[in-house]
Amino acid sequence: MVISPLTLNLDTVHLTDEQFYQLCQNNQELKFERTPKGKLIIMPPVGGESGNREAELITDLGIWNRQTQLGYTFSSSTIFKLPNGADRSPDVAWIHRERWEALTPEQKRKFPPIAPDFIIELRSATDHLETLRQKMQEYLDAGVKLGWLINPQQQQVEIYRPGKDVEMRNFPTELSGENILPGFSLNLADN
Repeated sequence: MVISPLTLNLDTVHLTDEQFYQLCQNNQELKFERTPKGKLIIMPPVGGESGNREAELITDLGIWNRQTQLGYTFSSSTIFKLPNGADRSPDVAWIHRERWEALTPEQKRKFPPIAPDFIIELRSATDHLETLRQKMQEYLDAGVKLGWLINPQQQQVEIYRPGKDVEMRNFPTELSGENILPGFSLNLADN
């Protein structure tokens, strides 16, 4: 059985940032996101295959980051407050050291009001592709400099860059962190 995200339309209830934060803290067994229009999304848990793929992606980026010490790596448990008012948690995120360290301790402790420099969204069996594509565009509009939408179901990856058309590649392929993550590469085998 595939469980899709549950979207709650809160037209009559407008949660402040603090109320949304408290909602998340009081319901830690649930994973929430919030759209720019205030719709609350309850994300379903992922299965073993998606969870393993996500962990491997975080590990690969984390190892590169430990070696370069250029920034900070974040898991899908991290919610970022984007400039458009949305609260989003990409599967993998990275922020350049200088940008992260410019935040106050309070901003770092709660939901950081910053768009990551780099994100990865990994499509799981519960994800609708068009919804993920819209989310990727939202990330770009918020200031993300490079994003990868990895789609194991169709053995493809979509590469998102500001001001450029989406680049589609089939597995197997090697992805470059380009000038955002200098020296980082990821080999996507067709498995």
